[in-house]
Amino acid sequence: MKENLFIQLYNNHPHLPAIIESAGSENIKTIRLEGLTASAKAMVMAVVCSKTQTTHLAIIPEKEDAAYFYNDLVSLLGEDAVFFFPSTYKRSVQYEQTEPANIVLRTEVLNFLASGKRKGIIVTYPESAMEKVISRKNLKKNTFNINKGDKLSLEFLEEMLHEYNFTRTDFVYEPGQYAIRGSIADVFSYSADLPYRIDFFGEEVETIRSFNTDDQLSVSSHKQISVIPNIQDLSIEQINDSFTDFLPPSSMIWIEDTVFVKEKMNNIFELTAQREESGHIAEKSEIITTGNDFIEHCRKFKIAEFGRQSLFQPDAKFEFRTEPQPVFNKNFDLLTSKLLSNESEGFATYIVSESESQIERLKEIFTEINPEAAFNPLLINLHNGFTDHDLKFSVFTDHQIFDRYHKFKIRGYFTKKESISVKELTGLNPGDYVVHIDHSIGKFGGTGKD
Repeated sequence: MKENLFIQLYNNHPHLPAIIESAGSENIKTIRLEGLTASAKAMVMAVVCSKTQTTHLAIIPEKEDAAYFYNDLVSLLGEDAVFFFPSTYKRSVQYEQTEPANIVLRTEVLNFLASGKRKGIIVTYPESAMEKVISRKNLKKNTFNINKGDKLSLEFLEEMLHEYNFTRTDFVYEPGQYAIRGSIADVFSYSADLPYRIDFFGEEVETIRSFNTDDQLSVSSHKQISVIPNIQDLSIEQINDSFTDFLPPSSMIWIEDTVFVKEKMNNIFELTAQREESGHIAEKSEIITTGNDFIEHCRKFKIAEFGRQSLFQPDAKFEFRTEPQPVFNKNFDLLTSKLLSNESEGFATYIVSESESQIERLKEIFTEINPEAAFNPLLINLHNGFTDHDLKFSVFTDHQIFDRYHKFKIRGYFTKKESISVKELTGLNPGDYVVHIDHSIGKFGGTGKD
């Protein structure tokens, strides 16, 4: 995991050594963190994770807030060991509509935990955490590993994919598909957000590469891959474990507003049961758990609570002094005054942005208003700015300064691509109108005279 300036700053926070010690103590089961606001919550968790050799699970009350929390952690630590664990469903189980992209991300997390790797962060939310999952035993049973150099025939591979209910297509563009052309097999497993291209030399696996479905170009090479079917299509008997059963015993669970999380899970369970009784949906209550049961499962692990609604009696309590970024509403005179007052009070001010041009624009604005208004620019993506009165620094985000919507980004399917997908391309019919990035509007398969 990488470290950046904010991780280094929070390493010096007076509470962090004691929190890290509490995280490793067998005598402390519950920790209460108070006074954390905005992106300071992710910063504290990032530091603790970077200093401990275990798995950390963060449960955030709302899906969108969880996605922003995930983004903050990725910006602070890198994405190699930070995972997002979404619900199988677009909304929640009571509406039944599944999302293949989410199933891929869920499978990726379960595969990571089943591999025995311990150091990492998983971010989730109530609708997802309350869903039961496949057991470790059944996940292993439904996983087919392919190694570079394996003796493996295309016929056997296709037979195995058929058993996994994969669909053969001309081009793969979504999980659960495969294509075979000559000695090459493309397989879109539910265990990764990109498909694999397996090149055979006779009956030997010569190369394995992941590739982009838009341009068909290779992204990276692999020595081993796991092919996993849609684990949500398995029988209810195979999907009967709590998600927490996958966590190592040494894991630490971070819960924001525990009372709200518990009540939200209970409400979803009750609504799902009601919709079952009225015949609106098939039996779904068997694959989810109540908030009461989920919290009981959490008691097996060390718990760190933050937010307003705590549930547990803490063995250790820590009070932070942070406050959210002020609302400037693009009032740069007000922002200039804040920069100057921060400097006079001994506070360092950081303005963060993903764009170098935005940083330059801010510098020009302050030069015109008051050249003495100084700030430290940083190219990093954070969701909400704040001031920490213990460490005496403020971090302001450019999107909040300019009052712009800040979009979260989840790797894989959550990234909307502007180019036409293979799925869309194969679905075109002669006469359909298409927009070309360079040549305006035309008809697909037309003569060029339209």
